[in-house]
Amino acid sequence: MNAEGLVEVVLPGKVAPEGLQIRHGAVPAAGPGQVVIRVEATGVSFAEQQMRRGRYYDQPPFPFVPGYDLVGTVLATGEGVRPGLAGTRVAAMVKTGGWASHARVDAADTVAVPDGIGAAEAETLVVNGVTAWQMLHRKARVRAGQTILVHGVNGGVGSVLAEFAHVAGVKVIGTASARHHDALRERGIVPVDHRTEDVAARVRVLAPGGVDAVFDHVGGRSVIDSWHLLAPGGTLVSYGTASTRDDEGSKQWPVIRLLGRVWLWNALPNGRRACFYNVWAGRALAKDRFRARLRADLTEVFGALQRGDVTARIAAQLPLTRAAEALRLAESGTVAGKVVLTP
Repeated sequence: MNAEGLVEVVLPGKVAPEGLQIRHGAVPAAGPGQVVIRVEATGVSFAEQQMRRGRYYDQPPFPFVPGYDLVGTVLATGEGVRPGLAGTRVAAMVKTGGWASHARVDAADTVAVPDGIGAAEAETLVVNGVTAWQMLHRKARVRAGQTILVHGVNGGVGSVLAEFAHVAGVKVIGTASARHHDALRERGIVPVDHRTEDVAARVRVLAPGGVDAVFDHVGGRSVIDSWHLLAPGGTLVSYGTASTRDDEGSKQWPVIRLLGRVWLWNALPNGRRACFYNVWAGRALAKDRFRARLRADLTEVFGALQRGDVTARIAAQLPLTRAAEALRLAESGTVAGKVVLTP
């Protein structure tokens, strides 16, 4: 097994994408309860863009191997793992360590990828699909006939969320650059240009009574506007602070401030709800329940992909050794879908 050799991308510190390093080593062995996965696809998410700036809320100290999620084939199983898992294709959410040719993961953190779904296709929907599904159905609990606002509706999470909403019979208003508007209209989304239009004013025209849910990854000023656009009984789901990506200073402060706002809004007697969504919430306190929920939800996501309810949007596919180029491309804001790395 170790004859293959390990290749991984290392983030050595706060560097430009070109500062990423390639490291070679021995393929790890599977310990008790673990599997070693030969990675077939991993992706570039917003988290890595924040991590290279030292701006991700709880990133490990430098240097480390980034890579939020992965899809691959189980190469070896450790003690206590059913041997039948070897040779099967699985997906895993790892937060770091995905940008590698091989990854050692707890077997309980893997989710089976159904036959007929390619590795790159599945990869586009691991963290993005689970995030979209859980925010829509577990947090906002949308119902047919409702109207929602999705910020960055052309992004990795936003585009999947809009498709899930469409299947649920929910009307979607989405912010995106003007060049994407025709494609969005074809998908039944009402587009708003966040660069040239007053988003809040435009949404009030489109939904005079307010919207039933807002999904906001921007943070900062945007999240305040989002709260005020809610209809009575509506839900704000905040899931990031993208507006502070290039800021200096504390990486925790934007999140702490946001959590403070959420707490305050929920204390107000106005029938609206706010929540800060974190895909890892609950893992530290109830690992088994977290894993069961993740497995159930990612299985739903893969089922939706098989039925054609959601699309696997691959913006570009590059080899792992061109991770710098992939990161630069993802950060450019010019692509629709996910940039996928294939070891």
